[in-house]
Amino acid sequence: MAEKRELQMKEITEQLEQGVKELFTSEMYTEYLRTMSQFHNYSFNNTLLIAMQKPDATLVAGYQAWQKKFKRQVRRGEKAIQIIAPAPIREKQEVEKIDPETQEPVLRFDGQPETEEVEIVIPRFRVASVFDISQTDGEPLPELETPELMGSVENFKVFMKAVQEVSPVPVRFDEISSGAKGYYSNTEKEIVIQNGMSESQTMKTGIHEVTHAMLHDRDFMEEQGEKKNQMTKEVEALYSAFQNVNHFKEC
Repeated sequence: MAEKRELQMKEITEQLEQGVKELFTSEMYTEYLRTMSQFHNYSFNNTLLIAMQKPDATLVAGYQAWQKKFKRQVRRGEKAIQIIAPAPIREKQEVEKIDPETQEPVLRFDGQPETEEVEIVIPRFRVASVFDISQTDGEPLPELETPELMGSVENFKVFMKAVQEVSPVPVRFDEISSGAKGYYSNTEKEIVIQNGMSESQTMKTGIHEVTHAMLHDRDFMEEQGEKKNQMTKEVEALYSAFQNVNHFKEC
Protein backbone atom coordinates (compact mmCIF):
# COMPACT_ATOMS: atom_id res chain seq x y z
CA MET A 1 0.00 0.00 0.00
CA ALA A 2 2.82 2.39 0.92
CA GLU A 3 4.57 1.50 -2.34
CA LYS A 4 1.44 2.27 -4.33
CA ARG A 5 0.98 5.60 -2.56
CA GLU A 6 4.61 6.53 -3.30
CA LEU A 7 4.07 5.75 -6.99
CA GLN A 8 0.96 7.93 -7.06
CA MET A 9 2.80 10.86 -5.49
CA LYS A 10 5.69 10.39 -7.94
CA GLU A 11 3.23 10.72 -10.83
CA ILE A 12 1.75 13.89 -9.36
CA THR A 13 5.18 15.41 -8.75
CA GLU A 14 6.43 14.73 -12.28
CA GLN A 15 3.32 16.16 -13.95
CA LEU A 16 3.22 19.27 -11.79
CA GLU A 17 6.96 19.89 -12.14
CA GLN A 18 6.67 19.70 -15.92
CA GLY A 19 3.74 22.08 -15.90
CA VAL A 20 5.65 24.63 -13.81
CA LYS A 21 8.72 24.40 -16.09
CA GLU A 22 6.60 24.98 -19.20
CA LEU A 23 4.75 27.85 -17.57
CA PHE A 24 7.80 29.89 -16.56
CA THR A 25 9.26 29.75 -20.09
CA SER A 26 6.04 30.52 -21.96
CA GLU A 27 4.63 33.62 -23.64
CA MET A 28 1.57 33.11 -21.47
CA TYR A 29 3.65 33.81 -18.34
CA THR A 30 5.04 37.03 -19.86
CA GLU A 31 1.54 38.19 -20.74
CA TYR A 32 0.32 37.30 -17.25
CA LEU A 33 3.06 39.40 -15.60
CA ARG A 34 2.36 42.33 -17.92
CA THR A 35 -1.33 42.30 -17.07
CA MET A 36 -0.85 41.80 -13.33
CA SER A 37 1.58 44.74 -13.19
CA GLN A 38 -1.33 47.04 -14.06
CA PHE A 39 -3.14 46.23 -10.82
CA HIS A 40 -2.52 48.60 -7.93
CA ASN A 41 -0.49 47.33 -4.96
CA TYR A 42 -2.79 48.06 -2.02
CA SER A 43 -1.62 49.03 1.44
CA PHE A 44 -2.04 46.72 4.41
CA ASN A 45 -5.05 48.74 5.66
CA ASN A 46 -6.78 48.58 2.29
CA THR A 47 -6.00 44.87 1.94
CA LEU A 48 -7.71 44.38 5.30
CA LEU A 49 -10.73 46.43 4.21
CA ILE A 50 -11.05 44.39 1.01
CA ALA A 51 -10.80 41.09 2.91
CA MET A 52 -13.46 42.18 5.42
CA GLN A 53 -15.95 43.21 2.73
CA LYS A 54 -15.26 40.44 0.19
CA PRO A 55 -13.15 37.56 1.56
CA ASP A 56 -13.01 35.78 -1.81
CA ALA A 57 -11.68 38.82 -3.71
CA THR A 58 -8.65 38.04 -5.87
CA LEU A 59 -8.07 41.01 -8.21
CA VAL A 60 -9.61 44.43 -7.56
CA ALA A 61 -9.61 47.67 -9.55
CA GLY A 62 -11.70 50.80 -9.91
CA TYR A 63 -14.74 51.06 -12.20
CA GLN A 64 -12.90 53.05 -14.88
CA ALA A 65 -9.77 50.90 -14.62
CA TRP A 66 -11.75 47.77 -15.43
CA GLN A 67 -13.12 49.49 -18.53
CA LYS A 68 -10.02 51.21 -19.86
CA LYS A 69 -7.18 48.88 -18.84
CA PHE A 70 -8.82 45.47 -18.96
CA LYS A 71 -11.85 45.92 -21.26
CA ARG A 72 -14.21 44.56 -18.62
CA GLN A 73 -17.45 46.03 -17.29
CA VAL A 74 -18.71 45.98 -13.70
CA ARG A 75 -22.09 44.26 -13.68
CA ARG A 76 -25.14 46.34 -12.82
CA GLY A 77 -26.13 46.05 -9.15
CA GLU A 78 -22.72 44.86 -7.88
CA LYS A 79 -21.80 46.25 -4.45
CA ALA A 80 -18.59 48.27 -4.40
CA ILE A 81 -15.73 47.52 -2.02
CA GLN A 82 -14.84 50.68 -0.09
CA ILE A 83 -11.17 51.53 0.41
CA ILE A 84 -9.16 54.61 1.44
CA ALA A 85 -7.48 56.50 -1.41
CA PRO A 86 -4.99 59.36 -1.23
CA ALA A 87 -6.33 62.78 -2.29
CA PRO A 88 -3.49 65.22 -1.54
CA ILE A 89 -3.97 68.98 -1.71
CA ARG A 90 -1.30 71.17 -3.31
CA GLU A 91 -0.81 74.67 -1.94
CA LYS A 92 1.65 77.46 -2.63
CA GLN A 93 3.31 79.15 0.33
CA GLU A 94 5.91 81.86 0.92
CA VAL A 95 8.85 80.44 2.88
CA GLU A 96 12.34 81.63 3.78
CA LYS A 97 14.90 80.91 1.09
CA ILE A 98 17.67 78.59 2.32
CA ASP A 99 21.22 78.57 0.98
CA PRO A 100 21.81 74.99 -0.28
CA GLU A 101 25.46 75.03 0.85
CA THR A 102 25.26 76.63 4.29
CA GLN A 103 21.64 75.64 5.04
CA GLU A 104 21.24 79.15 6.45
CA PRO A 105 18.50 81.66 5.48
CA VAL A 106 19.45 83.89 2.54
CA LEU A 107 19.35 87.54 3.63
CA ARG A 108 18.43 90.57 1.55
CA PHE A 109 20.55 93.73 1.52
CA ASP A 110 18.45 95.10 4.38
CA GLY A 111 19.21 92.08 6.54
CA GLN A 112 15.76 90.56 6.29
CA PRO A 113 15.27 86.94 5.15
CA GLU A 114 14.63 86.50 1.46
CA THR A 115 11.48 84.50 0.63
CA GLU A 116 10.39 82.30 -2.23
CA GLU A 117 7.16 80.67 -3.31
CA VAL A 118 7.10 76.89 -3.04
CA GLU A 119 4.42 74.27 -3.60
CA ILE A 120 3.72 71.94 -0.70
CA VAL A 121 1.63 68.78 -0.63
CA ILE A 122 -0.83 68.34 2.24
CA PRO A 123 -1.87 64.71 2.76
CA ARG A 124 -5.60 64.11 2.48
CA PHE A 125 -7.64 60.94 1.98
CA ARG A 126 -11.04 60.00 0.55
CA VAL A 127 -13.23 56.92 0.31
CA ALA A 128 -12.93 55.18 -3.06
CA SER A 129 -14.78 52.26 -4.63
CA VAL A 130 -13.20 49.19 -6.22
CA PHE A 131 -14.62 45.95 -7.60
CA ASP A 132 -13.33 42.39 -7.74
CA ILE A 133 -12.89 40.61 -11.07
CA SER A 134 -15.75 38.27 -10.10
CA GLN A 135 -18.06 41.32 -10.25
CA THR A 136 -17.16 42.08 -13.87
CA ASP A 137 -17.74 40.70 -17.36
CA GLY A 138 -15.66 41.15 -20.48
CA GLU A 139 -12.38 40.09 -22.03
CA PRO A 140 -10.65 37.31 -20.06
CA LEU A 141 -7.40 38.03 -18.28
CA PRO A 142 -4.44 35.72 -18.98
CA GLU A 143 -4.35 32.84 -16.52
CA LEU A 144 -1.57 30.65 -15.21
CA GLU A 145 -2.57 27.10 -16.06
CA THR A 146 -0.74 23.82 -15.47
CA PRO A 147 -1.70 20.43 -16.91
CA GLU A 148 -4.31 18.44 -15.08
CA LEU A 149 -2.67 16.38 -12.37
CA MET A 150 -4.54 13.09 -12.63
CA GLY A 151 -8.06 11.74 -12.88
CA SER A 152 -8.56 8.54 -10.95
CA VAL A 153 -10.76 8.58 -7.86
CA GLU A 154 -8.26 6.62 -5.83
CA ASN A 155 -5.47 9.13 -6.45
CA PHE A 156 -7.81 12.00 -5.82
CA LYS A 157 -8.68 10.79 -2.32
CA VAL A 158 -5.04 10.25 -1.38
CA PHE A 159 -4.05 13.67 -2.66
CA MET A 160 -6.90 15.60 -1.02
CA LYS A 161 -6.21 13.91 2.30
CA ALA A 162 -2.59 15.08 2.06
CA VAL A 163 -3.73 18.63 1.20
CA GLN A 164 -6.04 18.76 4.21
CA GLU A 165 -3.38 17.34 6.54
CA VAL A 166 -0.78 19.92 5.58
CA SER A 167 -3.19 22.87 5.57
CA PRO A 168 -2.65 25.28 8.52
CA VAL A 169 -6.41 26.02 8.58
CA PRO A 170 -9.61 23.99 8.13
CA VAL A 171 -10.65 23.16 4.56
CA ARG A 172 -14.33 22.92 3.68
CA PHE A 173 -16.42 22.56 0.51
CA ASP A 174 -19.30 24.92 -0.21
CA GLU A 175 -21.13 26.87 -2.90
CA ILE A 176 -19.20 30.08 -3.71
CA SER A 177 -21.61 32.66 -5.09
CA SER A 178 -18.90 34.90 -6.59
CA GLY A 179 -17.91 32.25 -9.13
CA ALA A 180 -14.45 31.74 -7.61
CA LYS A 181 -13.11 28.17 -7.55
CA GLY A 182 -11.84 28.65 -4.01
CA TYR A 183 -10.41 31.17 -1.57
CA TYR A 184 -8.51 31.56 1.67
CA SER A 185 -10.31 33.80 4.19
CA ASN A 186 -7.97 35.94 6.27
CA THR A 187 -10.81 36.82 8.63
CA GLU A 188 -12.33 33.36 9.16
CA LYS A 189 -8.98 31.53 8.91
CA GLU A 190 -10.35 28.83 6.62
CA ILE A 191 -10.12 27.60 3.05
CA VAL A 192 -13.32 27.23 1.05
CA ILE A 193 -13.39 25.16 -2.16
CA GLN A 194 -16.26 25.17 -4.62
CA ASN A 195 -18.43 22.06 -4.51
CA GLY A 196 -18.91 19.85 -7.55
CA MET A 197 -15.78 20.68 -9.56
CA SER A 198 -13.76 18.07 -11.43
CA GLU A 199 -11.22 16.16 -9.37
CA SER A 200 -8.26 17.74 -11.12
CA GLN A 201 -9.64 21.27 -10.68
CA THR A 202 -10.40 20.58 -7.02
CA MET A 203 -6.84 19.39 -6.44
CA LYS A 204 -5.27 22.40 -8.15
CA THR A 205 -7.51 24.75 -6.20
CA GLY A 206 -6.72 22.97 -2.93
CA ILE A 207 -2.94 23.26 -3.40
CA HIS A 208 -3.25 26.89 -4.52
CA GLU A 209 -5.31 28.00 -1.52
CA VAL A 210 -3.27 26.05 1.03
CA THR A 211 -0.19 27.87 -0.27
CA HIS A 212 -1.97 31.21 0.19
CA ALA A 213 -2.83 30.19 3.76
CA MET A 214 0.80 29.25 4.44
CA LEU A 215 2.53 32.22 2.83
CA HIS A 216 0.00 35.05 2.65
CA ASP A 217 -1.92 35.01 5.91
CA ARG A 218 -2.41 38.66 6.92
CA ASP A 219 -1.25 38.17 10.52
CA PHE A 220 1.80 36.16 9.43
CA MET A 221 2.84 38.76 6.84
CA GLU A 222 2.41 41.59 9.34
CA GLU A 223 4.53 39.71 11.89
CA GLN A 224 7.24 39.14 9.28
CA GLY A 225 7.04 42.74 8.04
CA GLU A 226 6.30 41.53 4.51
CA LYS A 227 4.33 43.32 1.81
CA LYS A 228 3.45 41.48 -1.38
CA ASN A 229 1.29 42.51 -4.30
CA GLN A 230 -1.28 40.21 -5.86
CA MET A 231 1.00 39.20 -8.70
CA THR A 232 3.71 38.05 -6.29
CA LYS A 233 1.20 36.09 -4.23
CA GLU A 234 -0.24 34.27 -7.25
CA VAL A 235 3.17 33.33 -8.65
CA GLU A 236 4.29 32.09 -5.22
CA ALA A 237 1.11 30.05 -4.85
CA LEU A 238 1.67 28.39 -8.20
CA TYR A 239 5.38 27.69 -7.76
CA SER A 240 5.01 26.51 -4.15
CA ALA A 241 2.49 23.92 -5.25
CA PHE A 242 5.41 21.84 -6.49
CA GLN A 243 7.17 22.13 -3.13
CA ASN A 244 3.98 21.11 -1.32
CA VAL A 245 3.59 17.99 -3.45
CA ASN A 246 7.17 16.99 -2.60
CA HIS A 247 6.25 17.40 1.06
CA PHE A 248 3.26 15.08 0.62
CA LYS A 249 5.47 12.51 -1.05
CA GLU A 250 7.81 12.40 1.93
CA CYS A 251 5.05 12.09 4.52
